[in-house]
Amino acid sequence: MESVLKFPSFKFLNPNPICPIYPSARLCFRRFSCSAPSSATVEGDSSVGSVSLGHLTRPDFPILHQEVNGSKLVYLDNAATSQKPTVVLKALQNYYEAYNSNVHRGIHYLSAKATDEYELARKKVAGFINASDSSEIIFTRNATEAINLVSYSWGLSNLRPEDEIVLTVAEHHSAIVPWQLVAQKTGAILKFISLTKDEVPDLEKLKEMITRKTKLLVVHHISNVLASVLPIYDIVHWAHTVGAKVLVDACQSVPHMVVDVQRLDADFLVASSHKMCGPTGIGFLYGKSDLLVTMPPFLGGGEMISDVFLDHSTFAEPPSRHSRFEAGTPAIGEAIGLGAAVDYLSAIGMQKIHDYEVELANYLYESLHSVGGVRVYGPAPSQTVFRAALCSFNVENIHPTDIATFLDQQHGVAIRSGHHCAQPLHRWLGVSASARASLHFYNTKEDVDAFIHALLDTINFFSSFK
Repeated sequence: MESVLKFPSFKFLNPNPICPIYPSARLCFRRFSCSAPSSATVEGDSSVGSVSLGHLTRPDFPILHQEVNGSKLVYLDNAATSQKPTVVLKALQNYYEAYNSNVHRGIHYLSAKATDEYELARKKVAGFINASDSSEIIFTRNATEAINLVSYSWGLSNLRPEDEIVLTVAEHHSAIVPWQLVAQKTGAILKFISLTKDEVPDLEKLKEMITRKTKLLVVHHISNVLASVLPIYDIVHWAHTVGAKVLVDACQSVPHMVVDVQRLDADFLVASSHKMCGPTGIGFLYGKSDLLVTMPPFLGGGEMISDVFLDHSTFAEPPSRHSRFEAGTPAIGEAIGLGAAVDYLSAIGMQKIHDYEVELANYLYESLHSVGGVRVYGPAPSQTVFRAALCSFNVENIHPTDIATFLDQQHGVAIRSGHHCAQPLHRWLGVSASARASLHFYNTKEDVDAFIHALLDTINFFSSFK
């Protein structure tokens, strides 16, 4: 088989139009609307006529309109990070151009404006997940820091020798490692639930493992590898029956579906901005008020204090209890950008996003499952089984990194390869790594078709060496 390999190159489509974000830049994107989608655009079914939600929202994402390695970019790495709509980019730009100042620490106009917008972002996040009060939202650098905050502040104060922490083998490293460290310090015991033959966490085993010794359950809402969805409402009920707390890793659910923390009744829930069309460098922890008020500070410094003396300090109390966990100058612009992302997603409607992505998820799974030699991990979709819009997979006799590299360099298709911060899960599956294609609402079935076409070409190329 004759094949010509292309070297990496980068080319923006429409290289000469005025750039809305950086007017002096030479290579720019065409100008798109920077406002959130109008209600007329997004209400109703997941498509208007033959136009899908993906086609309707793609113009809001400048980065998608470029060529990579001589091919049109097909971005299918959304489980790692999402792209950002123009409205989020403009919110960041506006903060730094118009009212950049430190928050909570000044009476001048810029500081007051920055404080108002920063705290408004907290209220937006609270409303987005239906927290009862914005003081239950703590801004962190990311979901990893949010879990560490709970593990060190709540965990070290509440866990004792022989107490049990229950997790699944499908958890992200950030939901495992902090609790390993805390267990080493407290003498608590980690217990793990394995998978069923359908490659989903075994809920029957989970129910059996929850006992009076159980003090905490740490569970994902949606697996970033298996695409499986856990019944958090039921799990929380089982845990609360024995007095255990529940921490939910919602990084893969908050950006893709309606998440109502009051209905779920979870004690803690974490998510990251960058996976929900917001900036990197900020995430959040939701914690029930009655728990947060009892938790000691995680980091010491400015902002989180009430009074500082030479021999001791006192710390922020309600109604500013979140401040005790936000030491120092926070990620102000990033929080404001997250607020803009929440506005954008809310304007579309999370139920609408979920419904469209279920359609995309099934299309991706069936398309990938039809390719010979491909092994897709996780449950098969059905009338009763919902899969998230991602597929982790392997191709017989081809390393996933070779697949990802060829897709990128020869076809401009961006997927991820590796263990996806889930080494215990991959060991359970009997592999060291996998490839993963993951979608968001701005993707289309044409993106999936382009991916499958590129994958077939990739398989043919590597098969030619046999």
